[in-house]
Amino acid sequence: MENRGKLNLLLVFFLILANAFVWQALFNLEKDRHLEVSFFDIGQGDAIFIETPHKHQILIDGGPSSAILEKLAKEMPFWDRTIDLVILTHPEKDHLAGLLEVLERYEVKQILWTGIIRQTAEYNKWQELIKKEKAKITIAQAPQKIKAGRVFLSILYPFESLEGGEFKNSNDTSIISRLIFGNNSFLFTGDATKSVEKKILSKCGEKVNCLLDSDVLKVSHHGSKTSSSEEFLKEVSPEIAIISCGKDNIYGHPHSETLEIFKKYDIEVLRTDINGDIKIISDGEKIYARYQIPNF
Repeated sequence: MENRGKLNLLLVFFLILANAFVWQALFNLEKDRHLEVSFFDIGQGDAIFIETPHKHQILIDGGPSSAILEKLAKEMPFWDRTIDLVILTHPEKDHLAGLLEVLERYEVKQILWTGIIRQTAEYNKWQELIKKEKAKITIAQAPQKIKAGRVFLSILYPFESLEGGEFKNSNDTSIISRLIFGNNSFLFTGDATKSVEKKILSKCGEKVNCLLDSDVLKVSHHGSKTSSSEEFLKEVSPEIAIISCGKDNIYGHPHSETLEIFKKYDIEVLRTDINGDIKIISDGEKIYARYQIPNF
């Protein structure tokens, strides 16, 4: 009798466990149909986390501090310590510093960056860490394409390898990339200025790298007036523009001139300093935005 009771208890336990696995599988099946792109509220800087329907994980920039670790912990299971691809758009502290923390705590399979030279402590630490990392190192150059299941990432800029070069303004070396999933697309611009936008538009005139039209635009340089020309914005024609900037930052980002251009073309603007973490979800046909509604 006692043995039968134990068997019944064991059977109930296994049924509960099996039921949990079934529901987890159904949940993952539903989630597997979607692309999620998270624009983290990490202060004055950029950090974008992408999870594809097939669970590929891409991190574009890491923000200015270790705050990125807390953000990743909310998006990744605690046992997952691997990131498929890390992209450093350009080696400025507000994009780079958080990646140093990531490299020390996560295994990164591939690193994509420009390979330019900078004379800063953060840059020296970056070089030290990527030499230790077993990741595949790729120097960004258009028209590279990276495939992650049904998601494609196209490099639009720089047009040629910048490896080993030193530049007065590293913002103009920013990697510009376009993510495509089904009929939805995202344009990531780093801190590229209007001069880079002009170069890309010129290539469009030559019918080279002209696929700029995107549903979501990551606004360049935190909404600075040195970026986001009207001509470039018309070519991209986004439904949503996302500005990553720190609350009450000393630069006055985003600048009113930039906001006026988005208003002129009736483009929805979401800001990390107002809306917190912003997540865009795509099923390949439509996009949905999740964010905080500000209390004014």
